[in-house]
Amino acid sequence: MHTLYDSDTYSVTHMLANAVAADVPDQPLKDGEQLLIVPQLARHGFEIVDKRSGKEVYLDGSWAELFQQHIAAWQLKTPTQEEVEDTLERYAELAQNPVVIH
Repeated sequence: MHTLYDSDTYSVTHMLANAVAADVPDQPLKDGEQLLIVPQLARHGFEIVDKRSGKEVYLDGSWAELFQQHIAAWQLKTPTQEEVEDTLERYAELAQNPVVIH
């Protein structure tokens, strides 16, 4: 998980699938040992938190790909904070989930 953006209004975190493949041992596993099973479909995504409303939206799949295109464009041409926040505001309109502290 990597925080990509944090302002008084928005926070953007890149969530990475963090499971790593385990080497399959030639020998049987010893007592207490576990083999890490890697998901077939790694799900990366972005969490956008609208701090004003206290809501968040998680983008994955095609939404995450679209958001990744914005990030790639921002890397080519550095946007102003206003441009970034305008884009985040459009995504934040999708936010339905209240932010809950675990």
